[in-house]
Amino acid sequence: MRILHENDEFRQFVLFLFLQPGYVGCMRQESAISPKRRRGRAAVSNAPGRFELDREAVDDGWSRHDSDLPAVQTDVRDELARSLITYNKSPDLPFDRSINPYRGCEHGCIYCFARPTHAYLGLSPGLDFETRLVARPNAAELLQKELSNPRYRVQPIAIGTNTDPYQPIEQSREITRSCLKVLAAFNHPVAIVTKGALIERDIDILAPLARKGLVRVGVSVTTLDADLARRMEPRVPVPVRRLATIRRLSDAGIPVRIMTSPIVPGLTDHEVEALLAAGAAAGADAASWIMLRLPREVSELWQEWLAANEPGREGRIMARLREMHGGRDYDPRWGHRMRGEGHYAEMVAQRFKAAAKRLGLDQKVPELRCDLFERPPQVGDQLALF
Repeated sequence: MRILHENDEFRQFVLFLFLQPGYVGCMRQESAISPKRRRGRAAVSNAPGRFELDREAVDDGWSRHDSDLPAVQTDVRDELARSLITYNKSPDLPFDRSINPYRGCEHGCIYCFARPTHAYLGLSPGLDFETRLVARPNAAELLQKELSNPRYRVQPIAIGTNTDPYQPIEQSREITRSCLKVLAAFNHPVAIVTKGALIERDIDILAPLARKGLVRVGVSVTTLDADLARRMEPRVPVPVRRLATIRRLSDAGIPVRIMTSPIVPGLTDHEVEALLAAGAAAGADAASWIMLRLPREVSELWQEWLAANEPGREGRIMARLREMHGGRDYDPRWGHRMRGEGHYAEMVAQRFKAAAKRLGLDQKVPELRCDLFERPPQVGDQLALF
């Protein structure tokens, strides 16, 4: 296994050579993929990313029919990152910094707005995003180094804003857990977003942080329909399991909100009140929502999924989305992209607000504390005289 540096000039080339059965050299051309090969995955296709050259598949006489090839397996490669904390100035976000232990996400949510980031690796936002993952084994080491910098100024760090920190590979890699240990050592505030029940493993770290006012968790539950969830987010714990995770976190004293995100018009929008009620019953103390977003390649992937999984609904769903974005599949303007605008968007917002108020999920939550931040003693530090 080759270890890659984040800015290695060979990174894109080497990552492009992650071979799966059915790939010929580095000239990958897979549009539609047979259901047998993509079983347990959401993406229907694996079209090249926007930075790749257009290619045309040519039968050289050696290929087999796609349906005869084995199922696509998950491949994980390591990347030695040179920095970890990413800063943003988006007015849409309640945080200005985040960390991501992994690139790509095996949960495979078809609607994931992070899919286009895989194109920067020379990989497809389609099936590649779910199956060709990158782990950052030196994340905790980098985090400690960056927090130890005398020029660092503390503000809450968000984890899970791009890809899920508790996706299945975290079970063995424990990169997220290692980062949490560093944050705990520094008394650093952290906000976590996940769909993974694996977060329960780290209650031993999160509960002490919660007692100090240093952590909040958001658990995303998009639907209560187990069959729809299995098809739309195939490797995510079923909805009832995620509600159980909310209960376990809440019982451990960890503040947790239910995230009804994304709300899909014409598919899950009728569940808004039921989702909030289920979250409140499980112990959530707050709630949030975001409308379905379809940036870049996500729009085509989403429409392919609709055609394969919800035939007959595609027209209505896309019409609603375009209605909220001025006739486009997606409008990336700040202040608009998360919720859309127009009568339908306002109706959903009013329904959410009314249900949250009725269930006591609209209360202002305390801000995470920043005053407890302290750099622990480091090797080589001068000892204090008193």
